[in-house]
Amino acid sequence: MIALIQRVSEARVVVDGEVTGEIGQGLLVLLGIERDDDTAKADKLAHRVAGYRVFGDDDGKMNLNVQQVNGSILVVSQFTLAADTRKGMRASFAERNADPAQAETLYEHFIGQIAQKAIPVASGRFAADMKVSLVNDGPVTFWLQV
Repeated sequence: MIALIQRVSEARVVVDGEVTGEIGQGLLVLLGIERDDDTAKADKLAHRVAGYRVFGDDDGKMNLNVQQVNGSILVVSQFTLAADTRKGMRASFAERNADPAQAETLYEHFIGQIAQKAIPVASGRFAADMKVSLVNDGPVTFWLQV
């Protein structure tokens, strides 16, 4: 399971002209789900995302997590993160990506785990054509994988 996290001052996702999720300060999480992923991996990744220290403290060092700055998390499914790009000029999705039904279940589970941590969470719509906009603060972007 992969989370590409971006520290944002704002972010939102739109599906068919409708805003499905929107946050102010916090994290945009692009979530890729791989074939061998399960709820244990989703739990571990949610814990890491929630606790990952990417926000500046009083000295400007990245020592604070999203909860400590009263931030929110916007989760967007991103199946292309699990693509095989090692060869050729076109990504392959067959080898590493989870089955869509499994991926949707784990996506919803991940969102639930963030919500259980009392962090405001918003989301896109699984498997939809989404338009994501954000203001990357820093820019700060990290790749987390479990």
